[in-house]
Amino acid sequence: MGLSVAPAAAEPLSLFAPDGYATSRIDPYVRAEPEPASRAELPARLQRRIVAYGGPEAAGTIIVDTPNTHLYLVLDGGRALRYSIGVGREGFTWSGVERITRMREWPDWTPPPEMVRRQPYLPRFMAGGPGNPMGARALYLGNTVYRIHGTNDPTTIGKRVSSGCIRLDNEDVKDLFARVKTGAKVVVMPMSSRGVAGIAPERPARTASESTPRVY
Repeated sequence: MGLSVAPAAAEPLSLFAPDGYATSRIDPYVRAEPEPASRAELPARLQRRIVAYGGPEAAGTIIVDTPNTHLYLVLDGGRALRYSIGVGREGFTWSGVERITRMREWPDWTPPPEMVRRQPYLPRFMAGGPGNPMGARALYLGNTVYRIHGTNDPTTIGKRVSSGCIRLDNEDVKDLFARVKTGAKVVVMPMSSRGVAGIAPERPARTASESTPRVY
């Protein structure tokens, strides 16, 4: 009668995986399969809302409030639509004025060369889809490598986690995508800024779901 030997328990790998990746004994950097996103995943304080706006920018302008992790879309009638965002981690923020040059649904992801040099384990290409870190939509900014895009990890919203791109929850980026068009002005504020000119103190307002999307 032969001996029965129980298989040894697998030891978990203690490896660092970048945002949106999971570890595996076969491949230490396989894509993590995201849970289906829902509005309930964002706390109330991070959900989009309409706020008062009295600044100089025209309707249709996007303002990125980097230090406060908010993005504003200027509306008509002294209002703006505020979204919560994820921004660049320390050393990876930027500021300036750009224009939206392209818009894509479920965009592919090709990490830029400088990102690959920093993180050589990254895939060189990933087709668009629910597991793609670019999320459901992407707005390309000028001729830069930066984008306003969705995410496959809504827990990163409200945090400083990216390599310079501006990320939104997938439902929020779909909403923003429906409201803007190619050529829209995007103002990205520096980390040293003290807030957005013309944004009044927060007060109770309608939720964004009560407002019909309008393209500028």
